[in-house]
Amino acid sequence: MIEDLACAMYLLAHDDVAERPYHRARTELLVRTAALIDLALRGRLVEEAGVVVLSGAGAEPTGAPVLDGVLRDVGTGHGWKRLARRHRKRTLTEVEDRLLETGLLAVRTSRTLLGKRRLTVTRPAVTEEVRTRVSEALRGDTPVREIPAADAALLALASAGDVRPVLSRQDRRTHRDRIDACTRSLAALAPGLAGTVQDLPMTMIAAQGGMGGS
Repeated sequence: MIEDLACAMYLLAHDDVAERPYHRARTELLVRTAALIDLALRGRLVEEAGVVVLSGAGAEPTGAPVLDGVLRDVGTGHGWKRLARRHRKRTLTEVEDRLLETGLLAVRTSRTLLGKRRLTVTRPAVTEEVRTRVSEALRGDTPVREIPAADAALLALASAGDVRPVLSRQDRRTHRDRIDACTRSLAALAPGLAGTVQDLPMTMIAAQGGMGGS
């Protein structure tokens, strides 16, 4: 089981046929936001008057390289939305590097893509395990308040990012109330986190238009 929420989100957003994230710009924001949620779940980040700050032990290394990189980005006066946009490209690269290091991804170059690398998931069962967790959160009869917070967060992010290998448009229509409830549950960690995930579709549109903070 993957405990790092950003890496789990990457596997959900990975296109196995194309051997790359289904939409790189969207995935940048998804994994970056997943890392912020993970840090909040670990008690490393808290919200004070709309501003994200380190908790008492927040500056201590987590042991997860991706999360430690995000922790170093927390400065003064930043809200969740700003932190989700900052250095998102770097965070995605760090997630890929981490998955390559652990052997969950393998890289190969393609002559037809002018040397661009393709990334293959080496253990599809790991991806399937994450997808099963999200599917159970979406379609199961467990009350939302009893769904593991990490699984509720992954479902909310997959819906916001329109990750169709995980849930179709029909799924989103049929289970809209449950998805919205999972998104709202993030407010228990920090009110701004729920709003950040709710606003991700618009943030992604802005990112495609050249939004700063990369």
